[in-house]
Amino acid sequence: MTALTISTSSAATLRADAVVIGVAKGDKSPVVAPGAEAVDKAFDGKLATVLETLGASGGEGEVTKLPAPSGLKAPVVLAVGLGDTPAKGEGFGTEALRRAAGAAARALAGSKKGAFALPVQDSGDASAIAEGALLGAYAFNTYRNNGNSNADGNGNGKKKDDKKEPLAEVVLLGGKPRDKAFKAAAERATALIAEVNRARDLVNTPSNDLNPTSFAAAAQDAAKEHGLKIEVLDDKALAKGGYGGLMGVGQGSANPPRLVKLAYTHPKAKKSIALVGKGITYDSGGISLKPAGHNETMKCDMSGAAAVFAAVVATAKLGLPVNVTGWLALAENMPSGTATRPGDVLTMYSGKTVEVLNTDAEGRLVLADALTRASEEKPDAIVDVATLTGAMVLALGNRTFGIMANDDAFRTAIHEIAEEVGEQSWPMPMPTELRKGMDSPVADISNMGERMGGGLVAGLFLKEFVGDGITWAHLDIAGPAFHEGAPYGYTPKGGTGAAVRTLVRLVERTAAGDLA
Repeated sequence: MTALTISTSSAATLRADAVVIGVAKGDKSPVVAPGAEAVDKAFDGKLATVLETLGASGGEGEVTKLPAPSGLKAPVVLAVGLGDTPAKGEGFGTEALRRAAGAAARALAGSKKGAFALPVQDSGDASAIAEGALLGAYAFNTYRNNGNSNADGNGNGKKKDDKKEPLAEVVLLGGKPRDKAFKAAAERATALIAEVNRARDLVNTPSNDLNPTSFAAAAQDAAKEHGLKIEVLDDKALAKGGYGGLMGVGQGSANPPRLVKLAYTHPKAKKSIALVGKGITYDSGGISLKPAGHNETMKCDMSGAAAVFAAVVATAKLGLPVNVTGWLALAENMPSGTATRPGDVLTMYSGKTVEVLNTDAEGRLVLADALTRASEEKPDAIVDVATLTGAMVLALGNRTFGIMANDDAFRTAIHEIAEEVGEQSWPMPMPTELRKGMDSPVADISNMGERMGGGLVAGLFLKEFVGDGITWAHLDIAGPAFHEGAPYGYTPKGGTGAAVRTLVRLVERTAAGDLA
């Protein structure tokens, strides 16, 4: 992972491949942001004019590279847009800083060291810049071959791939390395983003290498490394235990399902929280097969489990005084002669029966078993995370996840936390009238309801499996979990690590006693 350090050196004197400065949109021309004074001085106070001549406007995420003058040790100046200039007396928002740092780090791929001289008023700004830079300095190159290859079969040695490695080191200028708040911000950013990137790696790993068994093995390795307690229920244990949802979804695949319990405990903990993640390592739709054009990215259907896994490990790294248990509901949804059929009835771990009307509504089935099992331990709260419905994407788009809950205050708190850490989200209702659409003539409930409001129907289904008196929330991350477009800000193409930062901040708030 990219190294992060804080330095008191001047942007003019630090040796680096490039120095990163901020530029904002002014009334008529770009404005050089605070932090770049030494760089501006090297340009004889004309840096803004030079940038404007090169077409820079200061727009968010805009990147402009220019050769450095003789007064700087770095050979390149990279100006990154911060968006609108803040009102007098106000600083730039943390998300603007986070995104700008991410865009700059992406632009510096292949470089060894980047010096970030962006506006820093306090440790909160430093944290945002550090997070953004580390998030932006990400690449998934596991399956990319660099160098020459006889790819054309004629010995011509065509270059197979020139994928650049991420920026190797981020040096944060303007901070105070000996200040406890700044030091803590850097340490937290390093631990947190390493886990976001763990989730990204898992999501990006193809399904022929990541299945329920190998996912569970990865969790076992992490548990050993970070002192976590782990329990893995294999298909025999799941069948014996009556986990009808997990078994029903996984029975069509040659790769059997798993339920992983990953637990972090702290001797001073006063609160406990359970995180439940949907982990469909590949979703073909089962017998209700997805059409072409809808299955190519379905390796990402385990993003919820990846987020939960990463959040538990991050909690352990940060040593937070709270008990956190992660439940990874892992299965592969495939069609075969042994697969669950539309019309079949499953007996869930809770004892409820479910008529399966659509085998492509499988995520709620594995989550239902995991929610029931998590409820047995009586945590103070449960949060499930899942790429659950296309309906939520239709409602909120590709960058925003939906939040549903059985407690309005808890839903509001999660929404505020998500906004604080820079993850777009929106609170969604749970209309009771939609429950009737899931009535079944042969079982306690069916796994499908009204088509309109499908994302809300899925949430209502999950609510049926949460223990009485337990505060619960559901995050549908189907939109932002996997980004198919061009990278932007600190968001890469592919797996994004959606919800990890929200979950970790939620755990921090719980540990601090900020949540009832």
